[in-house]
Parts: sequence; structure tokens; C-alpha cells
Amino acid sequence: MAVRGIRGAIQVPDNTVESIDEGTRVLLRRMVEANNLATDDIISIFLTATVDLDADYPAAAARAMGWTHIPLLDAQEVAVQGGMPRVIRVLMHVETNLTHRQIHHAYLGDAARLRPDLAGQ
Repeated sequence: MAVRGIRGAIQVPDNTVESIDEGTRVLLRRMVEANNLATDDIISIFLTATVDLDADYPAAAARAMGWTHIPLLDAQEVAVQGGMPRVIRVLMHVETNLTHRQIHHAYLGDAARLRPDLAGQ
């Protein structure tokens, strides 16, 4: 097995606890399902939110999913002028037999514009 990084992003509709929670859950589930992972395969997760998302921590959604044994870290995304608003980004570190080229990254909805090279996998 190797340690690999899986990237993902989602734009949420509102700066609310519900929006941040639902968007984070959808993104994390997609990343796990697309790469056929068990939660025990996840080493750690780094989550960022754009500066306009301050109603909740994205990591709170992962904890609510029962992922209390996985190290989680939230941070604020760099505020880039003209950047896409209301975006949650994830870098998930996993143990897997997949090669770098076999990893399926998850750029959902409008966030697919952030990485069109990875969104259509």
C-alpha cells in the first residue's frame, strides 16, 4: 500500500451551518465512494473554506459522520481577488493500492471549474 492524496472541492449555496454540513458530507462521501475506500484507509483530512464561509467548521460534518478517529484540520482558504466564493476544499490522505493516475478526485458542481483537468475523471 502507498500513501496518496485525494483532492476535492464543492461550492455551497449559503453561509449556513446546514449548507456547510451538507456540502462537506456530499464531498467526503463522493471521495470515499469514487476511490472504494473504507474509513480505516483514511489517514487524515485537511479541509479549507473560503473566507465567506464562517457559519461552521467543515470538519464538524466529518465528525458528525462518525469520523472521530481520523485527524481533521480546518483552515481558511487564501483570499484571492476574483476567486470562487463559498468553496470547501479537501485534501484527504489515504492508504491505498491505487496509483496516482488511478485516484479519482472530486470537483463537484460549479467547483469543477477550479480543476477541469480533474473534474471529468
